[in-house]
Amino acid sequence: MKGKYIKGKKMIYDGSQLRSLWALTEYNVQGNSVIAFRGPCKVTSDKMVDIMDAKAGKEIVSEDMAHFIVELFNSDLSKTIVIQRLLICIIKEVIEEIKPEIFVNRKGNDLFIEVDEEGIEDRKLSVSVATASPVSTLIHAGVNIVSENTPVPTFGLEDLEVPVDDFILRVLQKFITEMKDIDLQMSKVRGVR
Repeated sequence: MKGKYIKGKKMIYDGSQLRSLWALTEYNVQGNSVIAFRGPCKVTSDKMVDIMDAKAGKEIVSEDMAHFIVELFNSDLSKTIVIQRLLICIIKEVIEEIKPEIFVNRKGNDLFIEVDEEGIEDRKLSVSVATASPVSTLIHAGVNIVSENTPVPTFGLEDLEVPVDDFILRVLQKFITEMKDIDLQMSKVRGVR
């Protein structure tokens, strides 16, 4: 697993990055990879991978997000969805390490911050989707940095006073370490009958 943070260059995520060999064609990163970058998010319903959201006419909009694009060449969609949830758990863990007073609530592949004690008004912190291409599987995870002008109630890393660059680098490091460790675990055990 290789990783790269495209630091200092804001790029819009519009869904077109969720394609096979994007990391190789754009950043010369070949093989299983995770690429992180920062920038706005504007995914219209015609570019949505999630068919239920597309049929509902939803859009994903944020003025600024931390984006993670994962590509896996040795995975099926089911396994990739499990890896997607691992990435989301790592994002939650990193936020809670940086800000131990904050509790991030995970529901499937989404992260929320509870505004009231009964959890009636949860504010969305992230978006994520996993899909397959003809040669690989892909994950996009985006974490709001700001919370203004979003189509649903949100929180962002700035609202939580989480430093963005530190957050992105920690998520990359933990995710890459976890993926490498999974590979090592598979290669050290003997088969049983």
